[in-house]
Amino acid sequence: MSDTSSYQPPAVWQWDSDSGGKFANINRPIAGATHDKVLPRGQQPLQLYSLATPNGVKIAIMLEELLALGERGAEYDAYTIDIGEGEQFGSGFVALNPNSKIPALLDQGTSPPIRVFESGSILLYLAEKFDAFIPHSPAERTECLSWLFWQMGSAPFLGGGFGHFYAYAPEKLEYPINRYAMEVKRQLDVLDRQLATRPYLSGDHYTIADIATFPWYGALVLGKLYEAAEFLDVLSYAHVVRWARTISRRPAVNRGQRVNKVWGPEELRVPERHSASDLD
Repeated sequence: MSDTSSYQPPAVWQWDSDSGGKFANINRPIAGATHDKVLPRGQQPLQLYSLATPNGVKIAIMLEELLALGERGAEYDAYTIDIGEGEQFGSGFVALNPNSKIPALLDQGTSPPIRVFESGSILLYLAEKFDAFIPHSPAERTECLSWLFWQMGSAPFLGGGFGHFYAYAPEKLEYPINRYAMEVKRQLDVLDRQLATRPYLSGDHYTIADIATFPWYGALVLGKLYEAAEFLDVLSYAHVVRWARTISRRPAVNRGQRVNKVWGPEELRVPERHSASDLD
């Protein structure tokens, strides 16, 4: 394929215009806060600042799973960070996460309070704090963490790569869509081969590896991400579909997917959550 109008990069890139697409108004090449805004704090031990994107949903699901186990120390207040409006660049949020990405967690049950950012790090922190959803034996724990870090390294190709060029870019371009579709299908094949021999990613038990991976790849094969199910032929990955359907039936997963959700039918969203009874 040839394109006589192909882009010729300058010697030194300069930020002189936005890149277009759905999130152009919040994209910028520098870090730090753009405005002062103090984050609210509730009375629960854990404070979650997030949005019901795939990365944000991971933590709400984990917290709801912990509450389902009876862990009262996992009670949390959830506050919505509207990334479309640039709220992740408020000074209070940047103090929790210098990278200005949701989710961020504040554990105010410790002295001093502990901030945790990056969804994989938050999942690991909570798993270790409550000794739940992470195996004990060195071999099983290592397998679980390998799949957790696989997800953290792989999902940017699905979201920032395929999702951006297929669903959000200002125009559809064949090369990037083909490039990232190929990689996403390779990743789905990796998952499918793994799940052909075990019910969950790291073995016989549901762990933080599954909690991390489900909101991305589970949502994709269930037809809830980027309207790309047919394009990627997701039903051909039968073992991933079986795994995703199993997890989607967990009550805590259904509750967690509603936290910090500000779109869709009102009965399926809980923009902010402040006690266990909110999702009963």
